[in-house]
Amino acid sequence: MEIGIAGAGKVGCSIGKYLKEQGIPIAGFYSKTKESVDVAATFTDTKAFGSLRELLAHCEILFITTPDVAIAKVWESIREESIQNKIICHFSGSLSSAVFSNRREKGVSACSIHPMYAFSNKFTSYEQLNQVIFTMEGDEEALAVVKPIFERAGNKVCVIDSESKCRYHAAASMMSNMLIGLYQMGLSMLTDCGFSPEDAKELTTPLVRGNVDALLVTSPEQALTGPIERGDEATIEKHLSILGPGEREVYVNLGQVLIDIAERKNPARDYHAMRQRFLEEAQEWRTK
Repeated sequence: MEIGIAGAGKVGCSIGKYLKEQGIPIAGFYSKTKESVDVAATFTDTKAFGSLRELLAHCEILFITTPDVAIAKVWESIREESIQNKIICHFSGSLSSAVFSNRREKGVSACSIHPMYAFSNKFTSYEQLNQVIFTMEGDEEALAVVKPIFERAGNKVCVIDSESKCRYHAAASMMSNMLIGLYQMGLSMLTDCGFSPEDAKELTTPLVRGNVDALLVTSPEQALTGPIERGDEATIEKHLSILGPGEREVYVNLGQVLIDIAERKNPARDYHAMRQRFLEEAQEWRTK
């Protein structure tokens, strides 16, 4: 079954190139701009199509790799075409297959596919996709066809409930995008202490890398160190006294999560007073 790809950006180019190199038949691409579709087709050695109708006529499976806001618009465009018995898939992390409304009336099965990966480059990201786990949800008929495609390419595929899709994506955002925000907050605090941005980054690189490496090869319990894990209430109090309001809120909210981890690591240690201090701090914000 040939796959057509609507969307010629980083995700579309990467998925098309990756699957083509695994021997999966790719019909080609359609995009709103002729330049981008020509680039994608040349890069993947497939065909550039001038319309969605033309692309649909040459594929049994359609991958929609546009930005999230455009997925429903693409669906509205193709639902009036001859799409009976086709499989329609999108690659949004936050949207489920429910975006393909009334698809049963059109004789279509659908699913969403999400690679747990940040596509940074249109022409090189595909090289890492053999290490990526894909998450899917949707109609059983679509999953029965699409899931084996990626498994044949060598990827692990996890199937989740449609109702879990948004929470799944929020978890991914917290562990990637928001981790960057936390890192930036720490760098800014160090520049407040007089470090240059370059020195702050160099100073903390071994610390950050060591923690991430330890976390990924062990567990949160084993990787956790620091004043919360040690039950060092005096140091925590000093930290709270010098943090700005936004910084203190992040510190307290994450600190409460770390107490849960610390209690699992050190069941004999008493964290009650520290937990109570964080709760009091949080209560103070809510009453302001």
